[in-house]
Amino acid sequence: MSSLKATLGILAASLMLSGCIQGATYEATNTQNFKPRDKELLAKVSYVKTPVPEAFRRAIVDYHRKEAPGSIVVDSDNHYLYLVQANGKAIRYGITVGEEAMAWSGIAKVGSKTEWPPWHPTPGEISRLGVPKFVAPGPDNPMGSRALYLYSGGKDTLFRIHGTNQPEYIGASISSGCIRLTNEDVIDLYDRVGLNTVVVVLEPKHGDSPFNSQMALQGGGNNVQ
Repeated sequence: MSSLKATLGILAASLMLSGCIQGATYEATNTQNFKPRDKELLAKVSYVKTPVPEAFRRAIVDYHRKEAPGSIVVDSDNHYLYLVQANGKAIRYGITVGEEAMAWSGIAKVGSKTEWPPWHPTPGEISRLGVPKFVAPGPDNPMGSRALYLYSGGKDTLFRIHGTNQPEYIGASISSGCIRLTNEDVIDLYDRVGLNTVVVVLEPKHGDSPFNSQMALQGGGNNVQ
């Protein structure tokens, strides 16, 4: 049922925003910059590479908030992650976020980074999902191609920004609390940020209103990086 609700939610959001992105220019990811291992493993995935709805494709957009350039801002309400740039711009990525009861908000830092990480499910995930205690790195691992581990007060929050083997849910609230990007987008983000990057995960109802999200999508000269 939650999967159906998520799919319907993505479709509704895409239809709502589709009339507001005519001025944006979206491009496919340049895989020429990927490492040989990335190309090898991405070619072996068994999941369907569902195209991301246009409203959630990576783009450079106008950014009106006051976070410092170089920081990451997660707007769970609207399913966007922003990497803040200078001069009032940000790189915006579509994301999957946690269901309301599993969501996390606060200020953290990137405490560590891993390429093609293994998955160590939490006891709650093991009990709820019936998954093993360990899943080795690979093309169909739920952690995807990259992971940024979020720390707060010097301690691991157990929340991550990572890839996904379910690209069809970009734009939905269906994860166990972590922030998922497509494998291609998380490689792009991973290459742009370093350790100790500040990550601001906005509280529910504190993200941009649908009006402001639509206005950002209308911003002139929006181009994928």
